[in-house]
Amino acid sequence: MRDSTNFTAQQICTLVVVVLSFVHISFIFIYYLRNLDISASFLQFQQEQPSVPDQTERTSSSSSRGAAAAELGTPDPSVTVTPAPVEKLSALNKSAPPTDAKLDRCPDPPPALVGPLRIEFSDPVSMDTIRAENPNLREGGRYKPKDCIALQKVAIIIPFRNRDEHLKFWLYYLHPILQRQQLDYGVYVINQDGEFRFNRAKLLNIGYVEALKDYDYECFIFSDVDLIPMDDRNIYKCSSQPRHLSVAIDKFGFRLPYTQIFGGVSALTKEQYLHINGFSNNYWGWGGEDDDIYKRLAFKRMFISRPNSIVGRYRMIVHHRDEKNEPNPESFNNLMRTLQTMNKDGANSLVYQIVRVEKDQLYTKVTVDVGKPAY
Repeated sequence: MRDSTNFTAQQICTLVVVVLSFVHISFIFIYYLRNLDISASFLQFQQEQPSVPDQTERTSSSSSRGAAAAELGTPDPSVTVTPAPVEKLSALNKSAPPTDAKLDRCPDPPPALVGPLRIEFSDPVSMDTIRAENPNLREGGRYKPKDCIALQKVAIIIPFRNRDEHLKFWLYYLHPILQRQQLDYGVYVINQDGEFRFNRAKLLNIGYVEALKDYDYECFIFSDVDLIPMDDRNIYKCSSQPRHLSVAIDKFGFRLPYTQIFGGVSALTKEQYLHINGFSNNYWGWGGEDDDIYKRLAFKRMFISRPNSIVGRYRMIVHHRDEKNEPNPESFNNLMRTLQTMNKDGANSLVYQIVRVEKDQLYTKVTVDVGKPAY
């Protein structure tokens, strides 16, 4: 009985194996037939297509037509253009002039700085010499580095009247310094027309407005024309706080005369300038306007940053005080009222008339009528 049962089980197992083998062989056979049909269809499709000439032959046979089409300035649809190899494209990209989209930001600090400089005023310089030595300047005294994107766009504002020789020295020394500092900059000489008392602060306000008509400057350097930096590491750019650059002038023994000073050469961002409503328009004659600027900064709880007394050294061109720039008799009274007047006397109350604008390779000179004092 046990043998019969075992035999029956053996038969069942054998039958299952046979059935499974049959099913497996059937699937393989069907898959083979389907692939055979696809291959036959593909061969038939290939035989029905017209023959295509070799790519080299086609290009060669149409070269004369392509040349004729090129001369006429119209493309020939029968000419095949073969893309340049990757190596050739790379070479073309290297030879192409760089654009801002391809450039990195300029390094900080700039790599071409030399540090302390020898500044002399004994030998006169000519405008032609300065132009020849600065071939990369564009009209209006504009410059931007070619191999990187400048960290800041800077407008240098110079209040001016009857200082042509001083301006030559300023341009002679500053343009090479500013280019080594890799700034995207422009130089604006704001020339006061007429014979009324000089108004330095109002000219600075005018320079701010006129510079922004040319370019979206981010930083504004307000510089007297007779101050030349003695170290190119004193970068003409703005910082998170208002910056006073001319901290150690030879006239004062290379020391800061007093801590509240903000005259000579200083830097403000657009936001900092607007936050204090620019500068007062009411300081006619010498003195007081730079102390007014300091008080505006203090009232707005802003702090002054400065380079150290080695990097921040300057030479001043020796000169006599200009005519029509006598000491301001109202400066003391104006300073006593800074807090009360600063929100209505400044950038928002600026009135002037443009007399003429001159675009030189070395600078933009804006001659303006600033009006006359009330006293």
